[in-house]
Amino acid sequence: MAKKKDWKCSWMIVVFSISFCPDPAYSQSDTVVVSAPSASYIIGQILIKGNGKTRNYIIERELSFKRGDTLTLTELVRSFRLAHERLVNTRLFNEVIIYLKEFRGYIADIQIEVKERWYIFPLPYLKPADRNVSAWAQKGYQLNRINYGGKFADRNFTGRNDNLTAWLITGYTRQFELYYNQPYADKSLKHGFGMGFTYAQLKEVDAFTINNQQGFINSDTIGYAGKYLSEQLSFSLRYFYRTGLKITHLLGFNLVNSKIDSAVSVYNPHYFNNGKKEVLYPELNYILNYTDVDYVAYPLKGIIFETGLTRRGIDRDMNLWQLHAKITRSWQLGRKLWFGIQSNNVLKYPLSQPFYNQQLIGYGDLYLRGLDRYVIDGTAAVVVRNTLFRELFNFSVPFMHISSHDVIPFRIYATAFSDGGYAYNEDFRANSLVNRLLYTAGFGIDIVTFYDLNFRFDYSFNQLGQNGLFLHIRNDF
Repeated sequence: MAKKKDWKCSWMIVVFSISFCPDPAYSQSDTVVVSAPSASYIIGQILIKGNGKTRNYIIERELSFKRGDTLTLTELVRSFRLAHERLVNTRLFNEVIIYLKEFRGYIADIQIEVKERWYIFPLPYLKPADRNVSAWAQKGYQLNRINYGGKFADRNFTGRNDNLTAWLITGYTRQFELYYNQPYADKSLKHGFGMGFTYAQLKEVDAFTINNQQGFINSDTIGYAGKYLSEQLSFSLRYFYRTGLKITHLLGFNLVNSKIDSAVSVYNPHYFNNGKKEVLYPELNYILNYTDVDYVAYPLKGIIFETGLTRRGIDRDMNLWQLHAKITRSWQLGRKLWFGIQSNNVLKYPLSQPFYNQQLIGYGDLYLRGLDRYVIDGTAAVVVRNTLFRELFNFSVPFMHISSHDVIPFRIYATAFSDGGYAYNEDFRANSLVNRLLYTAGFGIDIVTFYDLNFRFDYSFNQLGQNGLFLHIRNDF
């Protein structure tokens, strides 16, 4: 009888190993079927291997189980899958493997093996000053619009998933940044903090919007050769609170001083409130984030919800309340087929705001595919993006002769999409895309690889009768 029990336990260990060992950082494994799913086992040792820098307790922080817990095999499978997703979404590891190492009677020992990323990136910086590649292309790929410099980032500064970032950028603009975030500063691993500062000078200022495009004034072309037209200095403090695995709270405080040259106010007297050329204001913001997805950089299954409230300024010179809510939901429809929907909503109050507070659609993550060339200002916006994903290829290529970076994984998806949106503008109504329904559609190819690097090639159509091929690159370097 003893031999039979040992054989069954060994067979189950192999099943778990096969299910969790080969998955790359963003893989989707099939459902595991094991015998006796209702049998209960006590979690014994939790062994961690491969973390040269990351502290053990940072890895254990992402687990939904701990030593001494009693779980059925079905619950273990579910817990392993959740732990795999949570550890991958820390963005600390290229690969995560979780499996049952050994049964000792009804005690189950668990093995976690990770392959750490490179955390330190002293990188050269070379990037157009424009908001995206399409905007740079409209200006003829002018090389004098390039910013260059250096960026230093340590994504795991002390092994506690804390980030240190320093930027030194010059060229078309001048920018200095230094930021540090420590999300797990106490013994309970629930409380954290962050701080930083930014200093930026611009020779070219986005002073108005005309024909649904940014209207720039440049110091070299208006007789102010070499002079900076805008200057901004900001200091920030942040507090993080994470009670469980899926919910994070962020409370931030910024103190900002922003100046413009008198030439800017000539082109747009409403750039700031009351014809001001300099404003000093505090900013307080709160963000709630709920994340439960397979891979946060390219979610195919699960949900991400984020909402936040911002208070900018305390007097008539700067008076803004801003509420935002963003939800991303994805489902698997079939083998290698997924559907995702994202809704992004912003409300600014009072609805009448200076140009400085009017940026909406076309900036950051608030955009419609197919309207990449345009910006739509306003104080309220809704954007909905729908995407159908079909996996075409999933492969890896040899890379380096070290275990943590021995291959580069690639996943390639065909996509079809349709987007819709609306931006309300009470003050600046001359542009044709404000206060009207917007819609686009298209298809494309997405390439997803390690370090959360995404290349998206979209061929899209918009309601203006225009079409074209657009490239988007996303990474967190």
